[in-house]
Amino acid sequence: MTERPCWHIPVRLDDVPETGLHLALLANDEVRASLAAFVGLRDLSRLEAVIDVVREGRGLRATGRVRATAGQNCVVTLEPVESEIDEGFDVRFVPAASAGTADLGDADASGRAGEANESPEAMVDGTADVGAVATEFLLLGIDPYPRKPGAVFDRPSEGTVGDGPFAALAKLRNQ
Repeated sequence: MTERPCWHIPVRLDDVPETGLHLALLANDEVRASLAAFVGLRDLSRLEAVIDVVREGRGLRATGRVRATAGQNCVVTLEPVESEIDEGFDVRFVPAASAGTADLGDADASGRAGEANESPEAMVDGTADVGAVATEFLLLGIDPYPRKPGAVFDRPSEGTVGDGPFAALAKLRNQ
């Protein structure tokens, strides 16, 4: 089984200054083509992310937005349609050894872990892959049923007789 394609942007904990790190990222043609093929898009003409990474305890916190333009086909007309994706995210990264227990130690009075409501991601060798997180949120933002503006699906009328998939068999039975 092959690994799913991903936009890898590793950020080492040691490389993040106390004031934080601001990243403005633009995916290259190879990354966009690989992700488009994996998801079944016609194309992915634009993929960018703006991410702010700050130190948080022994780990990192990445907040940002991923934006993209996805070429898809309308589910009604099958004509080409462009979909704009704009997804925000807020993800915590903790050392791999404490990833399973981080929520317990960092929970606030409401029982939630920090401000990011999800379980933290594990850092591998002190490195967080913020590109992988951007990829995940890109995939979540893709419209599974894109529709061209004004496209309307017209159902066949209920009274249509003889045009169904078994109409030819019905004719044989009547002979």
